[in-house]
Amino acid sequence: MKLAVVGGGSTYTPELIDGFARLSETLAVEELWLIDTNPDRLALVAGMSQRMFQAAGHPGRIMATTDLVAGVSDADAVLIQLRVGGQTARHGDETFPHAECCIGQETTGPGGLAKALRTVPVVLGVAETVRKHAKPDAWIIDFTNPVGIVTRALLNEGHRAVGLCNVAIGFQRRFAALLGVDHRSVSLGHVGLNHLTWEREVWVDDRARGRRDVLPELLGTHLGELAEEIELPRSVISLLGNVPSYYLRYYYAHDEVLREQLAGPSRAEAVHQVENALLEIYADLSMNTKPELLAQRGGAFYSEAAVDLLASLTSNRGDVQVVNLRNGGALPFLPDDHVIEVPATVGTNGVTALPIAPVPDDIRGLISAVAGYERLALDAAIHGGRDRTLRAMLAHPLVGQFDKAEKLTDLLLAGNGQFLAWAR
Repeated sequence: MKLAVVGGGSTYTPELIDGFARLSETLAVEELWLIDTNPDRLALVAGMSQRMFQAAGHPGRIMATTDLVAGVSDADAVLIQLRVGGQTARHGDETFPHAECCIGQETTGPGGLAKALRTVPVVLGVAETVRKHAKPDAWIIDFTNPVGIVTRALLNEGHRAVGLCNVAIGFQRRFAALLGVDHRSVSLGHVGLNHLTWEREVWVDDRARGRRDVLPELLGTHLGELAEEIELPRSVISLLGNVPSYYLRYYYAHDEVLREQLAGPSRAEAVHQVENALLEIYADLSMNTKPELLAQRGGAFYSEAAVDLLASLTSNRGDVQVVNLRNGGALPFLPDDHVIEVPATVGTNGVTALPIAPVPDDIRGLISAVAGYERLALDAAIHGGRDRTLRAMLAHPLVGQFDKAEKLTDLLLAGNGQFLAWAR
């Protein structure tokens, strides 16, 4: 298998490499091409990656290139994990909304809209190159945020694509640890949109007791730990009767999050410091294992999720994984072509959502509202224009006021003009 990683110069790439090295029996990668526009950074990350493969005894070759065509040519699958504008643009996403008392976050709210506008055209350009030069049946796996919007853009253009996020696998591992069971025996009733999801069931396969939903047990015995994990009051979890992802904190505790953001450095500033330290580590020719510092970069278990997804897409295992895919009636209150994040069977022919139990009114309402915003955001990202951007901004539940939406739209355009051809 030839696998290409667009954005391969990311400091997070060694996490992916670690997964490929440890799980080589699950996924046989013969050639791994790292593609990036920053040659210096790419050289450091590729060197570290090569040493990691060698230390693990992995027979695959790692190649590094700034040439997208060369990198994706004849690839069996392409992972896209790029960040348009780098941490500098992310810092803007996390701070410009504060001017209008809105949370700043790179995938949610006004900042998420800015990221979508920058990102969608670039990813679609990459995908067209993949269509022309990769194998005809090559899969595109999108890990680039906002994953739901980007994945829908890819699917709308006819690409063989699926979106991947690490939230579900993180919950799976956390629940398994709390229960003291093997994570492979745990599956989730995960439902929603990317970065807007709830765990409604936690199923455990037990030889003695069969398959059972242990979510009530978790809520009864580990409520405090779960509340601490997602940084929400116990009462929220008890009221909902499920476990919302930590991204729901931006909705359920917006003002508290805003106060915290105004009091401290942005996440982008913290990540920038971590990245600089990681690049120094990668430059050390004696380093050949994933550094502990990488855990502070975020994206835990991404490598395991990516390996499992790739293995199932290319070998037709037909197992169940949480992915971002076309709705197709799975959530009947959303359009069929919207992209949702739910458990699905995965095989060489694609992904198919499992049946989903009826969604409560409060959750359904929030999903519907954010889905409406996502559709407007994608329209703005593809066609451009201040009015389209303003409509998307106004539609987001965390904005919802015209004067705020206008001011935030102008701030967004002022800070991102260099990335938006139509705004220059």
